[in-house]
Amino acid sequence: MSNTLTQGRVLFVACVAALGGILFGYDTAVISGTTRIVADQFSLTEMSKGWYVGCALIGSILGVAVAGMLSDFLGRKKTMLISALMFSISAIGCAVCSNFTELVIYRIIGGFGIGVVSIVSPVYISEVSPAERRGTMVSLYQLAVTVGFLLAYLMNYLVLKGAELDATDPELCSRMFNNEYWRGMLGLETIPDLLFLALIFFIPESPRWLTVRGERKDSSEEWKALREPGILKAVLVGSAIAILGQFMGVNAVLYYGPEIFQDAGLSSEGSMFSTILVGAVNMLTTVIALLIIDKVGRKQLVWWGVSSMIVCLLAIGTYFAWGPQLGLPTGFLVTFFLLYVFSTAISISAVVFVLLSEMYPNRVRGLAMSIAGLALWVGTYLIGQLTPWMLENLTPQGTFFLFAAMCVPYLYIMWRHVPDTTGKTLEEIEEYWKK
Repeated sequence: MSNTLTQGRVLFVACVAALGGILFGYDTAVISGTTRIVADQFSLTEMSKGWYVGCALIGSILGVAVAGMLSDFLGRKKTMLISALMFSISAIGCAVCSNFTELVIYRIIGGFGIGVVSIVSPVYISEVSPAERRGTMVSLYQLAVTVGFLLAYLMNYLVLKGAELDATDPELCSRMFNNEYWRGMLGLETIPDLLFLALIFFIPESPRWLTVRGERKDSSEEWKALREPGILKAVLVGSAIAILGQFMGVNAVLYYGPEIFQDAGLSSEGSMFSTILVGAVNMLTTVIALLIIDKVGRKQLVWWGVSSMIVCLLAIGTYFAWGPQLGLPTGFLVTFFLLYVFSTAISISAVVFVLLSEMYPNRVRGLAMSIAGLALWVGTYLIGQLTPWMLENLTPQGTFFLFAAMCVPYLYIMWRHVPDTTGKTLEEIEEYWKK
């Protein structure tokens, strides 16, 4: 690959593809600042509120389901363009929609863009990167996701502060940034999306995709190849680590952190500040992971990171179960929450997209990653729906003890069934599964 793209060119095209991660993170996190006012404005029931929050995940599942086939048929570059257009339609539509039904439709469209970009961007980066730097390059995508989270929190904060000022703008601006400020929060995604959309035109198509397209005579060959023993095992292993990773508490902490902190006795202000700390630690730790993933290796990062996650989850569960009897302060809880986020960000969060983008043969990579990505998003949807139920019925301590238990099969699969892909070319990894 080094003969195809220069080192500087590889970094540029990887950064452009990684911009899709910013949109992923922004679209996912921005909803947290809009739920209350949208529910009040449209008089939503609890079920309707849940539908508003979760409808984008339905779009994501649909996007993931077709992303592999789209990228294999149209190419990685054109598929990224489609995802960018979906984000634009969603952001503008949410800003100007006239009723709740339209708002949900545009959120589903945005979710579709999330699902597509979560597959095609890591695949593209993996295919254009040299083996010795592929982990670092693909990790740029995960870093961009964390940047998108923080950007959404920042925009929500600025729009909310602006909404407290007197409305002196024309009607639409007044609605977007004052009495209906959720429109501004959702609509501001247009700015990074237009940048992503414009820069895609300046990157080449994936050389590996062009090679495979030239060799492919029948698109049905991909589905036949998936049934080959080695490739089938790779798909099953990838799907297992994708869905199990969601049941180790990562998204439960990111989505429901403020509520969990308030249940532990923190004030609203304290819980919000703690959530900001979680987001900051998540992003900064991803930077560290990006710098060391090709030196330490994927499996080593997962082994030590997940082991640390187990310790942190057991400590959090202990706080909820016996904190008052043991005299544990709330600082104990916050400390282990931050250590947990550090452990996830430097291990499974940084590694999962790298592994999924590199562990499949060239001829089935798009389709196989789409299947694994579908498992990941189904897990994300389930944990988003089940976490409130688990916190209520299993109690917080039972929930976190369960998350700790789910780390064990994840470690087993990584140890027994996932090859060490660090420093290997995509073709060498393909040979492993053939054997």
